[in-house]
Amino acid sequence: MRITTWNVNGIRAIVNKDGFDWMDEIKPDLLGLQEIKAKPEQVPGLLLEHPEYQSFWHSAERPGYSGTAVLFKQEPLSIQTGLDMPEYDDEGRTIRVEYDDFFVYNIYFPNGGPKNWRVDFKLGFYARLLELCDEHHRLGENVILTGDFNTAHNEIDLANPKANQKNTGFLPEERAWIDKYLEHNFVDAFRAIYPDRVAYTWWDYRTNARPRNVGWRLDYFLVSSQLMERVKDVEIHDEIMGSDHCPVSLILRD
Repeated sequence: MRITTWNVNGIRAIVNKDGFDWMDEIKPDLLGLQEIKAKPEQVPGLLLEHPEYQSFWHSAERPGYSGTAVLFKQEPLSIQTGLDMPEYDDEGRTIRVEYDDFFVYNIYFPNGGPKNWRVDFKLGFYARLLELCDEHHRLGENVILTGDFNTAHNEIDLANPKANQKNTGFLPEERAWIDKYLEHNFVDAFRAIYPDRVAYTWWDYRTNARPRNVGWRLDYFLVSSQLMERVKDVEIHDEIMGSDHCPVSLILRD
């Protein structure tokens, strides 16, 4: 099974630029999208281009902002949105998809905002999600968390760590929450397989950072440790353009 995540930074622009053509080659079984900034009726042609897929959307109440969606071939056992907290759920940040032996959370974590004004809001989101994950693990259920975490975990995960120590996305208190998830029975699947590989998934548009590969690894798969034996690979598709993020795929053995 191939699960792919992609922060599209505006799904309408991606569709208008034929930015999903890569799906015919990579063929994800489940595609989680973040920062869609739209409602499904605003991109009616998306599934016509990919008739194998169905979709489910969690758009933000505020037009043109945030939001998540999933595209899938096999219909899940259940789909649920939100964290039961309106301040986060109104922004369309979470879709939970249930399969036979695991749950997938497609997540757009909050950004800390200009001058770090929204960092507390972001950390509260991390805390609430971990409460739900702890309950899954208490029940013996496996979880895959994927999406744009808006945090680079360690110095290897961004090109300029020293210059960003006081910037959201690399603040100590943000990075500590990734540590906490790893302490609560999760594994960073990419870093477990490739402990020393330098690879990024986001590049700043404003500084034309992508051609110079001055990037950050912000898009993750955190996998319940019991499920890691099924993880075959994690692929970063940095050749795929169209957004300031690139897609990332988790490949699971059947």
